[in-house]
Amino acid sequence: MATAVFEPRESRLDHYFFPGLALLMLATVFLGFARSYFLAGVFSAPLPNWLIHLHGAAFTLWILLLIAQTSLVAANRVEVHRKLGLAGFGLACLMVVLGISASTDSLRRSFGASVTSADVMDPKTFYIIPLMDMLVFGTLVFLAFRARSNPPAHKRLILVATTALTLAAVARWPIPFIQHNPIWVAELCTYGFLVLLLAYDVYSSGKVHRVTIWASAFLIAVQRVRGASGRNGCVARFRYLGAEPRKNDPWMKPPPMASALDWM
Repeated sequence: MATAVFEPRESRLDHYFFPGLALLMLATVFLGFARSYFLAGVFSAPLPNWLIHLHGAAFTLWILLLIAQTSLVAANRVEVHRKLGLAGFGLACLMVVLGISASTDSLRRSFGASVTSADVMDPKTFYIIPLMDMLVFGTLVFLAFRARSNPPAHKRLILVATTALTLAAVARWPIPFIQHNPIWVAELCTYGFLVLLLAYDVYSSGKVHRVTIWASAFLIAVQRVRGASGRNGCVARFRYLGAEPRKNDPWMKPPPMASALDWM
């Protein structure tokens, strides 16, 4: 006797909302990395080394893949979506490896700079930031892979995981309000994606999806623990993507060699 596979019902509105949110994430990333990467020639951009080029290319490909995947579902090309999803999971695993490797490379170059200024963050302290980003991203993508037979949960996990990546771009927006304030201001801006997802859940189903709640809570909790640790001297409060420090605030000064190009 055949066994039916239960797949939760998807709303018709999903076909418009999720591709739209993916496009908004692409615009967010482009605005943040336009000058240093996209408009600088991408592969010909003046990045520190080949590892950072691979890092930037992989993370760009992820955003493009997100748009392709949400568009395939909207076009009812589910079989193609599932096959491409396997490649996407492989890409996500590669991104975690590249993210950690690029961070380690920047740590190595930071020590090579031999900067001893008292108001510059210790490179080992700075190192924890991208590692925690990869922790959030990798965990949520893994859970999304396991939940691939549950489309509503799967797509929400992927979107929250990608939201964690957008902090790198938002923190580099050429907007003074973001550039001259602590990193939590950029974090709050990225939470706009979570708010949109929450509002969509309420509008489309009358309640917030449980995955939206706990995945968003996980992302925010990790970032808040990171911020609290910084105020205690473990992970300093800072502009970690090359933004200008706030005047007379040593915690806001970026670590040596950790310019925007180092953290592609």
